[in-house]
Amino acid sequence: MLSVRLPVPFSENFHILLTLNTNLQKGNTMSVVRFGVSFEKEVLEALDEYVLENQFANRSQALRQLVNRHIVEKKWLCNNRVAGAVTLVYDHHKREIANHLAEIQREYRKEILSVQRFTLNENYSMEVISLNGISSRLTELSDKLISEKGIQHGKLTMSRFD
Repeated sequence: MLSVRLPVPFSENFHILLTLNTNLQKGNTMSVVRFGVSFEKEVLEALDEYVLENQFANRSQALRQLVNRHIVEKKWLCNNRVAGAVTLVYDHHKREIANHLAEIQREYRKEILSVQRFTLNENYSMEVISLNGISSRLTELSDKLISEKGIQHGKLTMSRFD
């Protein structure tokens, strides 16, 4: 019998506690395990709203995504190896911004897999930096890039791959 209790972040100000109880027999190779979940009415309504907003096919997909997000965030805290990307949008006419970004990127060349720059319009560019490394190091890199003067928008996305 396996019993797992996971606090699952549902939104910034709302968490659910998911309890999984299942019997796994030795040699069982099922990739999906069915289990029951009990929620208060308000929590179930919030879950259904989340399913609709994110266009999941069903509640199971939504819960799977929430649990996976929790696992990834836990891995980030544990400084595990993750893959990621930093997306930056900036005015490419701002003085020295490209040089400053390149300087920062040189410090993290072991973590950077590739860099792509796209011209969005006559003033703005988007840069997507593909990453692989220890989560704290990728977060450190993204913080430096995003806080660079002239960055209009920046976001780090990380995902587990092991």
